[in-house]
Amino acid sequence: MRNARSFHWFSIANVTVLIATSLTMIAPLIHLLAVSLSLPEYANAKLVGLWPKGIQFDVYESIFALDEIWKAMGVSIYITVVGTLVTLLLCSLLAYTLSRPMMPGRKILLKLIVITFVFPVPLIPSYLLVKELGMINSLWSLIIPGAMSAFYVLIIRTFFRGIPGELFDSAKIDGCGEQSIYARIVLPLSMPVLATITLFHTVSQWNSYFSATIFIRTRDLFPLQVLLRNLIVENGANTGMSDFQLSTQFTPEMMKAGIVLVATLPILIVYPLLQKHFVKGAMLGSIKE
Repeated sequence: MRNARSFHWFSIANVTVLIATSLTMIAPLIHLLAVSLSLPEYANAKLVGLWPKGIQFDVYESIFALDEIWKAMGVSIYITVVGTLVTLLLCSLLAYTLSRPMMPGRKILLKLIVITFVFPVPLIPSYLLVKELGMINSLWSLIIPGAMSAFYVLIIRTFFRGIPGELFDSAKIDGCGEQSIYARIVLPLSMPVLATITLFHTVSQWNSYFSATIFIRTRDLFPLQVLLRNLIVENGANTGMSDFQLSTQFTPEMMKAGIVLVATLPILIVYPLLQKHFVKGAMLGSIKE
């Protein structure tokens, strides 16, 4: 009885802490939404908390009317979708190779991959390599350098090693080669871990801006996060407003809040679609044999 009562109070305390932690993460987004929807006089005086004062949607009408926002949104979607597909292909191929026991030199290659955790590629050699490959001011410079990840490879490899060996033996008896086994058996069974990697890389790629500030020169190729960074960090209120040709009826704080929410919305939409696979894939891919 005492143990049941202790477990009951522990569950209540645990849920309370989790709810409080979730609210601290959601509160900034709620505040930004309230600022973007409030009347300019309240937003300019910083009188808006978690609830808007005076509802208006003109801010979002102005944001979506900007051609520069749509161009940046298209660039971000392109590099996120293509970059995620390239990463899944390369990492799953390498992980499958490392998971096969007949692969010669796989232990040495695995150790070399682990070394990249300790010694990541420095910035200057990475820039020189991208320059020599002719990818400066190209969207491929935002996709290829980060396409391979030792973290992703190790997670997928561990998941592949958990697939029963009898399936591989049966496939070989039926005449399947390694390519057929990979495409017809391994990949369909690996959707949970692939969904997990998709979520990891999608969020990372969408929020990335540092690579674009180094490799991209043309403003039309800037992803959404770079425009957002230039507006909030570099340009300040006046120059940011003039660069985006914003209406004078809005305060800079309202426009910044609106653009931040617009940039965050796609990830908020994608996460629930992959969440059912996320926990299963993360757990199975993290089991150490």
